[in-house]
Amino acid sequence: MIDSTKPIDDATPLLDTSGLKLSSNKSYTLQEIYTQEALNIANATLKYLSAEPTHKAAPFTYEWLLTLHEEMLGEVWEWAGKLRQCELSIGIKAYLISTELKKLVDDIEYWTKHKTYDVVETATRIHHRAVHIHPFQNGNGRWSRMLANIYLRKNGYMPVRWQEDLLAKENPLRTEYINALKKADEGDYSKLIQMHKVMY
Repeated sequence: MIDSTKPIDDATPLLDTSGLKLSSNKSYTLQEIYTQEALNIANATLKYLSAEPTHKAAPFTYEWLLTLHEEMLGEVWEWAGKLRQCELSIGIKAYLISTELKKLVDDIEYWTKHKTYDVVETATRIHHRAVHIHPFQNGNGRWSRMLANIYLRKNGYMPVRWQEDLLAKENPLRTEYINALKKADEGDYSKLIQMHKVMY
C-alpha cells in the first residue's frame, strides 16, 4: 500500500532557501517568497487554464511534466523542473522517480485512448499519482493539482478551484483533502473524485 500523505499535514517545509533566484541584495521572508511563487504560478495558470489548451501546448509527455513545474516556479527557484536527488519524508525514493513518471505518462496515454475512466476520474488519478511520486524538491502539491486541472481543461471541463493554502491548518478543507488522499492510497478514489467534482 502506498502512502501519499505521510506527514502531508504540513506541506514540505521551506527550510532550505538555496537555489533561490530572487535578488541577492535583500533577504526575503517566507511570506515574500510564497508571494513570488504565487505570481509565477499565476502566469502558468493563465497560460494553461484561461482557455482549453491544445495538445501541442499540453502534450502530457515526460519532458512536459518537468517543463510545467519549471514554468510554475522557475522564476523563483533554480531547482524548478529538476528531479530531486534527495529523500523527502513523503514521496517515493529518488532513484525511482524517473521510471515512475514515465509510467504515469504511459498510463495517462492509455487511460485517455481507451477511455478507461471518465475525464474527472482520470484527472483525479493523475493528481494522486503525481502527489505520490513527489518528484521535485518542493511545489509538488501545487504541480499535481495543476496537472489535474490542465487535463480537465484540455478535455472540455472547467478546472477545480483549489484553495492553494490547502494544507494550512486554518483551511477547513485540509482534513477532507488529507483523508481523500489517504483513501486513494488504499485504492478508494471516491472521496478525491468527489472533491474534483464539487470544487468547480
